[in-house]
Amino acid sequence: MSRPARAWWRRIRPVPAAILLLTLGLGGVVTAYRNGPVDNRPSPVVAAPALTGTTLDGARFDLAALHGQVVLVNVFASWCGPCRDELPLLAETARRWSPNGLRVVGLNLRDGPDAVRALLQEARAGDALTVLPDPDGARAIEWGVRGVPETYLVDRDGRIVAHQPGVVTRQWLDDRLSPLLAAP
Repeated sequence: MSRPARAWWRRIRPVPAAILLLTLGLGGVVTAYRNGPVDNRPSPVVAAPALTGTTLDGARFDLAALHGQVVLVNVFASWCGPCRDELPLLAETARRWSPNGLRVVGLNLRDGPDAVRALLQEARAGDALTVLPDPDGARAIEWGVRGVPETYLVDRDGRIVAHQPGVVTRQWLDDRLSPLLAAP
């Protein structure tokens, strides 16, 4: 005589099933957290933290001195693949919008100067971006950076009006820069 077929759910082992469900659930939470809010509500407008130091070219930099300009602060690293991919778009954006008052600042996280210079040359971005090294990540922490790349848009009054964790797109940039940089 054959044994009756057991229900499929009785064949599932509890410990592996619990681990699988926990992993899937945690993955969903991490993905949702990294991608930001689903409802696309704007982030609250807050004053930009201080950002000062010596640029990759040896010049003195102070974000507060750029009051009256729109500043795009992009946190990147040469060892970050998505950062490398978006750098040409950021350089193109800087060239396109700089006559309207845009300044693109790259906050370079935990890189040496040679690696950054090589990346800027590869992306043909050296003349378009102001790069501020952050070798120990202290400035990035002050800005609340959780990963790279991350981009912050600072308005003419020094307030963060947009934040993009992850890669920016041409559409994201155009949608946020156009209203801030439209000719008067």
